[in-house]
Amino acid sequence: MEEVVIKAGQLLLSLSILVILHELGHYIPAKLFKTRVEKFYLFFDPWFSIFKKKVGDTEYGVGWLPLGGYVKISGMIDESMDKEQMKKPPQPWEFRSKPAWQRLIIMLGGVSVNVILAFVIYSISLVIWGEKYLPSEKATYGIHCDSLALAAGFQDGDIIYSIDGSKVERFARENGSLHSEIIQKLILDDAKIITVVRNSKQLDVPFTEEVKNAVLAKTPLFSPNIPFVIGGFSEGSVIEKAGAQVGDRIIKINDKPMGFAGNVIAYTPSLKGDSATVVVDRNGQEKVFDIFLEEGIMGVQLQPFSSLYELESEQYNALNVLPAALKKTQSEIANYLKQFKLIKKSPESVGGFISIGSIFPPVWNWQRFWGLTAFLSIMLAVLNLLPIPALDGGHVMFLLYEVVTRRKPNEKVMEYAQTLGVILLLGLVLYANGNDIFKLLS
Repeated sequence: MEEVVIKAGQLLLSLSILVILHELGHYIPAKLFKTRVEKFYLFFDPWFSIFKKKVGDTEYGVGWLPLGGYVKISGMIDESMDKEQMKKPPQPWEFRSKPAWQRLIIMLGGVSVNVILAFVIYSISLVIWGEKYLPSEKATYGIHCDSLALAAGFQDGDIIYSIDGSKVERFARENGSLHSEIIQKLILDDAKIITVVRNSKQLDVPFTEEVKNAVLAKTPLFSPNIPFVIGGFSEGSVIEKAGAQVGDRIIKINDKPMGFAGNVIAYTPSLKGDSATVVVDRNGQEKVFDIFLEEGIMGVQLQPFSSLYELESEQYNALNVLPAALKKTQSEIANYLKQFKLIKKSPESVGGFISIGSIFPPVWNWQRFWGLTAFLSIMLAVLNLLPIPALDGGHVMFLLYEVVTRRKPNEKVMEYAQTLGVILLLGLVLYANGNDIFKLLS
């Protein structure tokens, strides 16, 4: 339960930052162009709000429905569908009275702020934390495969050498997950052949459509291989009571070799309600413990990935960080755009707030939090630029039409388009979150 609260807290804080700054991106240029902003809200407020206060012409508030936020700009056809205001003659302070180029800047302000925010976060993060990673040539233990990877022709201990002839330079990230370079090439760049090093020889393994589709359906496929070195114990750990110590490496359970953490994690649940003989390596000497696994768990934690491997670090300063942050921002935008082609292949992979919340770590980690916030900021920017009425991109589409033709779109057409856009967005929200609920139930 504590993990759920921490994940939810990080998600709520991240979304609050993103929503406020996105809406400020609309609010500030609107004010600069002397356009009246009637409301500025964090979260939506149907029927009532948690807090509200009017300052000048603008009501500032916090709604109760945490699905985003909004600014209501006078004289604009938006999700509020204020048709009565639109029937009145245009006023100088209204959005519709401003030149098209000013309205375009106002509408692009939110997306622009999201991209700038990601760039700023990446810049600061690179200076503070740098980038730590495990180079492929130092990935001594290779990969741990799940059943699908084994069936596809991979083996535990394989070292990924290249993907479609492009050499893999970075194998894993500091937290022990596969490096994004590998994930990008496998999924987003439509990989065909993975070359692995097995028993000091290179071998090509086909990356078939069946395997790709399974990966899209959230099958892990493989992960960095590590030995099971005990890094700590949970309260009431049965193996700690038997005499195990931090630093012990589990090498056998019931005479079955347990070369790596994946073997231990896969095997121990089958011993629920049974006894087990566990052999560990302690400073070159074997120690044997007889335990009873009432719940099918030993109550141990792994040593951190970073302590088992020699990681390389790339540090940045004020001079070299800007091009690196710009490159990272551009790369993340390009990668997110590539993900749209995957929706057709795997529509069930579309997720809602539960999926987004699940990517945050179960413990509060500021480095991970800001990295995910930058990614979500890019995601928000890209999604908002989609040419769907009710999104910023829909308004931009109509404004570009006006700039090119020098003629304003028919207000009735814009009202109908806005209504259709709201219905479409609600449908997408329901579908995405429905996918999450279905996955939880199944």
